[in-house]
Amino acid sequence: MRNYLVVTDSNADLVPGYAAANDVIEMELTYTLDDKTYYCNDPALSRPDFYARMRAGKMPITAQINLESAKAIMGPALEAGNDLLCVMFSSALSGTYNSVRLAAEELAQEHPEAKIIVLDSLSASAGQGMLVARAVGYKAQGLTIDEAARRLRADIPHLAHLFTVDDLNHLHRGGRVSAATALFGTMLGIKPVLHVDDEGRLVPTGKVRGRRASLLALVDGMEQQIDRERCDCFALSHGDCIDDAQFVADEVCKRFGLKNYTISYVGPTVGAHSGPGTVALFFYAKYK
Repeated sequence: MRNYLVVTDSNADLVPGYAAANDVIEMELTYTLDDKTYYCNDPALSRPDFYARMRAGKMPITAQINLESAKAIMGPALEAGNDLLCVMFSSALSGTYNSVRLAAEELAQEHPEAKIIVLDSLSASAGQGMLVARAVGYKAQGLTIDEAARRLRADIPHLAHLFTVDDLNHLHRGGRVSAATALFGTMLGIKPVLHVDDEGRLVPTGKVRGRRASLLALVDGMEQQIDRERCDCFALSHGDCIDDAQFVADEVCKRFGLKNYTISYVGPTVGAHSGPGTVALFFYAKYK
């Protein structure tokens, strides 16, 4: 059986060091801030500094992975004799998945002996990261690339994403809420609760007044959706508000008895659209 590698992109917001420790290829998206272009994990601009600049009014511009970049990253792995299982950022939120899919089609002609499977995770941030972790786990269990892909396709509709933001204006810039909603919501302290739907899109599901209420609404939503038999862990990501993320984690542990979780930053290419103060909760659910 040929070896295969798990491939993803930096929108998976993997915990630092995870990709290297688990032989995962992580394609990095880029963003431009103050007329300088950075890779998502560029040490020249830390996550706290990135969000500090956003709080000061700077607006990052993001870019997807293009076809040639994808080929340049995937090609050497194929030349080394590996197959590739790619778990990519939601196609509804970026063209990255499509770039990788097209790259796979071209590379398959150059490497007919290789197998390249490209999955649309329909997920974002640490939700996508949880699917990457499942892929790594399936490989460690000895599953073939086809078996792992089949399991992941079954997992994708059950990976729930619930999140809230602190500043509606960033969602307005991304076309998620109207200007009027952003203005009056900000004036009244209204906080939206959103999720990623079955097509991988960001969709508002409700709104509450006040930050604490919005954080508790995430856990309330989890209580409605959680698959208690199959959910043995969860993940959180945050836009430079670790205390709020930890508050949600503690509440989840208290309500559901779960102990295994990760907390990571929302990376720059997602955070550019969600903004500072984002808190997102991810878990295995009865429905997405």
